[in-house]
Amino acid sequence: MKTNNLRHTGIVVSNIEKSLEFYRDLLGFIVVKDQVETGRYIDIFLGLEDVTVRTVKMCLGEGSMLELLCFFSHPPKMTPQKIYDLGCSHVALTVEDLDETYKSLLNSGVFFNNPPQISPDGYAKVAFCQDPDGSYLELVEELQ
Repeated sequence: MKTNNLRHTGIVVSNIEKSLEFYRDLLGFIVVKDQVETGRYIDIFLGLEDVTVRTVKMCLGEGSMLELLCFFSHPPKMTPQKIYDLGCSHVALTVEDLDETYKSLLNSGVFFNNPPQISPDGYAKVAFCQDPDGSYLELVEELQ
């Protein structure tokens, strides 16, 4: 088996409008598809019954895609995730100017685990923040 590329990353959100404000308005993702999905196909696909979910697919440059899923039929469990919990721990994004991005997001009320810091190998400047539901994002500025 050969895998060609990472197609997209899906993130379940509790409030689609707040999440769009974060990912689209603050981080610059572009919405490419916004739809409500329901019916037998999505029920079988997800292994659930009577699903109604709004999915918003967004992209950055070079085909990087993120999918926000807001379930109307199956409200998500609101258990805060720790960075070390099993499963997907974070999504990493490359930014041009991390110091400016950090200041802008901080002024918009975004929570950061830490201010930007340079990696031990000097390759990157890195900071971790959280989206409106507490999902972690690693923001990386490549220095070399």
